[in-house]
Parts: sequence; structure tokens; C-alpha cells
Amino acid sequence: MTDDPPVPNTARIGRAALNVADLEAMVEFYRDVVGLAVRTRTETTATLGTDDAALLVLEENEDAPPRQRDEAGLFHTAFRVPTREALGAAFDRLRDRWTLTGASDHYVSEALYCRDPEDNGVEIYWDKPRTEWPRNDDGTIAIGTVPLELDEVAAASNGAASAPPETSIGHVHLEVSSLPATRAFYGETLGLRVQTAMESALFLAAGDYHHHLGVNTWNERTQPATNRHRGVAWFEFSLPNPATVEAVRHRLAETDRSVTELDSEDGIAVADPDGITVRFRSR
Repeated sequence: MTDDPPVPNTARIGRAALNVADLEAMVEFYRDVVGLAVRTRTETTATLGTDDAALLVLEENEDAPPRQRDEAGLFHTAFRVPTREALGAAFDRLRDRWTLTGASDHYVSEALYCRDPEDNGVEIYWDKPRTEWPRNDDGTIAIGTVPLELDEVAAASNGAASAPPETSIGHVHLEVSSLPATRAFYGETLGLRVQTAMESALFLAAGDYHHHLGVNTWNERTQPATNRHRGVAWFEFSLPNPATVEAVRHRLAETDRSVTELDSEDGIAVADPDGITVRFRSR
């Protein structure tokens, strides 16, 4: 690989898309609990986000079956809010309207966890100041997990009914069948940096973020993902300009990956080692 990674340090996660069976229930959850605004809606598709950006696309297929127990796919979509006050407001909405399944301090962030109506994992988090992120001797970021003080998060709430405009998808976390194959694709081929490596999980990033992508084998998934099941349809890396999309295209061609052009969008798509569609689009 060259010194400049194909996915540049300025990349970030853009949108994510889910295959869903009940569009109305899913729209209500992501609107009323996560706090996203409905930006567009058709009979079978909805796009949600903030006033500034589209974040989540829901694509309905009423006949879509649940993901199989051994199938790779989504662990969670992680919505990043800009402040602890916004995280506190999300906690209010979760307590009032849904069920919290977990809460963790990851040293770099504070996170709340739940599952949407179709059992997809959801994380809502805010980042601690970068000066507080713990570092390993090689400069990589040390992510960990300890219990989150929920009383402090609740006390910080600003009571907002919706997510603030600065909300984004901070990272996507996948369940994969092989950590070595996944590391080779996202790390060696695309150039993401491994920030934290565990026995059964990796956390990778473009540039010096703690992670844009998490992957794990905790539930021992062994089969590739299929687009007909509920769950992740695709997610995208938002790149700074068309030239960076071309750099990714060139790198994928070098490794004999089959690339699909995105009609009506300045971007490309490729399947990762588990068949999950990854898009690269110029912002």
C-alpha cells in the first residue's frame, strides 16, 4: 500500500440503510426514541436524519424474514450526539418510550444501548473530549468498557424531544464470520487504522478517530449476509471529493474486487468479505 490510505483520514460514516418489514413501526421508533426527523417518505421507503443531513434509510419489504442465527450482519448502528446534555435527553426518551438494554463508559465515549422494533442494535453516544482519550504506546486509542453512571447522564439532560442538528452516525458495528478476513479488507485494502484489537473484536478508523467501524465474532456467525433478510442493507463512507472515490475504486480494482456504480450518486459500492454492501460517496 502507499503512504496515503485509499479511505482518507478525513472520511467519516455517512448514511446507513436497513431492510425492514414494518416501515411504520420503524419510522416511529427512530423518530420518537432516537429523535431523528423524517426527511422523505414514500409508501415503501423513509429517510430520516437531522435538518442538516440524511442519516438512516429504511427500505420496506413486508416479506423480509428475520436474520438467521448464523448469519453475519449488523451489531448496531451508532448515533453520535454532540453533548452529554443531548445524551441525557436520549436517555429520557428511552426511559419514557422504550427499553434500555445497556449503558457503558468506553473511556472515549459514553453510550446507551437498545434494540429497535425489528431487533437491530442501536447505540446513542457522545464523545468525551479527545484530550481525555487514553492512548497506547504506539499512539492508537484504547477503547474499554466500564459501567456508565446513569444518574449523572440523567441529570445532564436538556429535555430535548429530538436529536440536535449535529447528530451523525459516528460508527457502524458489524457481526462478522472472520476477523482476519475483515481486517484484511478494511485495514489492508481500504487503509483503515486498527485502533483497538481484542481477541474477538476490532475497532478501526479513518484518521485519528476512536473508530468508524467495529467488528466482532462474539456470537459466532458463520454465514455471509444476504440482502433479503431484515437488517443492514448497506452503509457508506462519506469521502471529501470525487478524487478520493476514484482512489478507492483503483485500490479495489488492484485487489480484484467487483465494484458497482451507484446510479444518480457520485459513488461506488462493493461487498465486504461477509457480503455486506459498503458504499463510498463524495460529499
